[in-house]
Amino acid sequence: MPKRSSSVVGREFGAGVRAAIERTGLTQRRLAELLGWQEAKISDMLAGKGGVTEAEVRELLAYCRTPLAEREELLALFRESGNVYLQVPDDGVPDQVRTLINQERDADEIVCWSMILVPGLLQIPEYVEAVTAKARTVPPEKREAVAAARAARASILEYTRTFTFFVHEQALRLPVGGREVWREQLAHLLRLSVRRYITIRVVPTSVGMHAGAAGDFRVMRFPKYPSVIYVESVKCCLFFDDADTVKTYENILKDLAGVALDEEQSRAVINSILEGS
Repeated sequence: MPKRSSSVVGREFGAGVRAAIERTGLTQRRLAELLGWQEAKISDMLAGKGGVTEAEVRELLAYCRTPLAEREELLALFRESGNVYLQVPDDGVPDQVRTLINQERDADEIVCWSMILVPGLLQIPEYVEAVTAKARTVPPEKREAVAAARAARASILEYTRTFTFFVHEQALRLPVGGREVWREQLAHLLRLSVRRYITIRVVPTSVGMHAGAAGDFRVMRFPKYPSVIYVESVKCCLFFDDADTVKTYENILKDLAGVALDEEQSRAVINSILEGS
């Protein structure tokens, strides 16, 4: 893997190698000494910048006594190329893949567009449970754990970063989980909307056709890395960080911003739906 800018795949590979190193109890400096490497070489690898060969990766993982299955998974990530990363999770739950959780954790700004449901990061636990109960990809015995994991992701909503949520009006009007759950979800949105680091803007049904009609997506922006676009389907998820794709989705966000209500108007719409429910 030649030296390159950090990418989603590279950072996912780096996170896996970091975990393997941490289990040995060795510092990066000590491991570099034992392998006869410069410490910067390991630092670049963990940051997803490459600069190592496959043989060197095998050497490092062998020294760390990484289990065979984990070793093969990391080598497969190492061989990945390009700026598109497809993941098909074993449990059929795209929004719980480690890559997404890692990217969300590292981003300092997240912008979401949601057309059918309230955005996942804004969902209350009861709303999450109602959505999960209807998901055919989640077996009944796993629904409770999946719902709990999804709800826990809301912990990233903190003042050290900023969040913008574009939500279609129809997502707010969909009575998920019955009247009481639906009403509490709307009330939760109103409570969140007054936080300075959270912006909720409603795209009203009256605008008709709009740029976001192709589907939901998320843009994650980082202090040091290129922005990442996240798109999911029923059983898989895609990560993009090439400049052309990022620009396309950023342009969609600009178009949505042009038709979405402002924050005060959006609160008024949410409140009117709540009062009329």
